[in-house]
Amino acid sequence: MANDQATSDASPSGLATVAAEALSPSLIAEISRIPTPEESTESMAQEQFDADLIVIGSGPGGYHAAIRAAQLGASVICVEREYLGGTCLNWGCIPSKAMIAATERLHHVKHAGDFGVVIEGEIKFDFPKMMAKHKEKVVLAERGGIGMLFKKNKIRHVEGFAKFTDPHTISVDKDGNKQSLRGKKFVLAMGSSVIRLNIPGLENTGREDGVWTSDDAVTAPFVPEKMLVLGGGAVGCEFSFVFNGLGSEVHLLEMMPNLLPVMDTDLGTELGKLLTRQGVKVKTGASLERAERTANGWKCTVKRGTETEEIEVNVILLGVGRKAATEGVGLEEIGVKLHRRGVEIADDTMITHVPHIWAIGDVTGRIQLAHTAMHEGIVAAHNAVQGTQKRINFKAVPNAVYTSPEVASVGLTEGEAKEKGYDVVVGRSKFMIFGKAMATKETDGFVKVVADRKYGELLGVHMLGAHVTDMIHEAVVAINLEATLESLADSIHAHPTMSEAVLEAVEDALGHAIHKL
Repeated sequence: MANDQATSDASPSGLATVAAEALSPSLIAEISRIPTPEESTESMAQEQFDADLIVIGSGPGGYHAAIRAAQLGASVICVEREYLGGTCLNWGCIPSKAMIAATERLHHVKHAGDFGVVIEGEIKFDFPKMMAKHKEKVVLAERGGIGMLFKKNKIRHVEGFAKFTDPHTISVDKDGNKQSLRGKKFVLAMGSSVIRLNIPGLENTGREDGVWTSDDAVTAPFVPEKMLVLGGGAVGCEFSFVFNGLGSEVHLLEMMPNLLPVMDTDLGTELGKLLTRQGVKVKTGASLERAERTANGWKCTVKRGTETEEIEVNVILLGVGRKAATEGVGLEEIGVKLHRRGVEIADDTMITHVPHIWAIGDVTGRIQLAHTAMHEGIVAAHNAVQGTQKRINFKAVPNAVYTSPEVASVGLTEGEAKEKGYDVVVGRSKFMIFGKAMATKETDGFVKVVADRKYGELLGVHMLGAHVTDMIHEAVVAINLEATLESLADSIHAHPTMSEAVLEAVEDALGHAIHKL
């Protein structure tokens, strides 16, 4: 009890009582008139920031992040240096698909007679109309749609190039006119730019010299008589299909043994055969050693193994990939770490090593796909606005190539599954045996499933054929849910559809395909 009393007397209230007794009444009265300060609930005045979140870049990832953040109640600014929609909408996914669709329609009309449809007269195309009336119309409609969504969600759109001047401030330069914007938090979504290879003869060349990038191809002023496409990935294969379909003599070069080298080997091998059948001169295991100007374009020296070949073309199209657009943004100066491919994120919450800055899409140099950027943007917006730590699961990211026929893939390739130590079982099915494919004369291609033999878990699905970029999502959901071959086999598929080939491939992996001879 004595110890308790001593402690009480030594408490702040006890000391205050002793001190008060020693003070004069006038001094006590003076102190009592001092107002008690109110505790501030804000760590920093709101007016010091122009927005809760500033998104730099309005491509698929950027505009998704901006809209979701606004839906969550944040005040949002989206800075875009050129056009809303970024590369995908203006120079990539959308305009190239419009060109592909026009080329496919031309092919369908030319072969309408196979269905008994009689079309008389010369079948031809108007390339300027194709580009202006169709391709550009689609792009402008999509771009305008994003602008309307920004207005609906009260997102402030600022045009210009953004550069950090301190961790919370950017300077936005539009044709020399600069403004300063401060944000509590940021999402970096600057996207990417085309890669230019160091090939002898092509130094300091561009569109006016007949050396096109993919950005140039979607605004092409004409269809070249002869074209060399460098790179057998998605970009190179798609433009090879388009210009070959419009009448160009196309030479497609890929350094690796197969086209689409990042996808399952069977897909690249089969696509090479089909493009060759369509008229594309496919050369795998080949590289462009040098190029020399001619009166009508370029003389290209192509090396394939120990042999070299000279090919004369009007246009060289560089379709070898893209690099993160980080130059001049001032990221390292504020502590954002960069690696050789782009912005380094700390983990799969998409946060960088600066705790109020997230990065998404191509600028991270990881998975350069528009749909991946969209998902990353939504997750980053939730984490930034709500303070959550949601991580993205990247095991079931679909990949799509829009040639005709199309290519789609998700999950592990057969080779990757074996490298990871799985005892792999594979099932295959060709579209040609199914009624829907026969009825539409879209019989090219196959479905391939890769699974773990022990438990039957689906590991990967790879498709080549008509409409497979739409069909792949059955496999995306299945892999995300760790579905087994048995569960897919028990799922009834509509007849007649192209998707029956998925069921047949699963049944083949289980050892009891119905239509296998």
